[in-house]
Amino acid sequence: MNLENHVRLDGNTAVVYANEYLNKIMGERIERECRDRIASGCSRLMVSFRDTEIVNSIGISILLGVIDAASDADTEVLFTDVNDDIAHLFETLGLTRHAQIVASLN
Repeated sequence: MNLENHVRLDGNTAVVYANEYLNKIMGERIERECRDRIASGCSRLMVSFRDTEIVNSIGISILLGVIDAASDADTEVLFTDVNDDIAHLFETLGLTRHAQIVASLN
């Protein structure tokens, strides 16, 4: 998968699109892109889960790393287009204490 087709920039906001399964491979690609966007000065980072059906434990760990890097850079992190199962997982594991879930990009 070419992640370049799954990133959108809108001013100081970067939107990164996850695929259907957030595992180690996709997670590392998302993490690299997010860290690059944070380093380039984005003040808001949005991760869209519109196509995501499953997030495994490694994916969660990688998202926590993204949240930590964003926090160090004073960058806001938002999760968008999250289905109910993944939203419940994020809430149960505490990700929503550090990154807000918003309904959609619109």
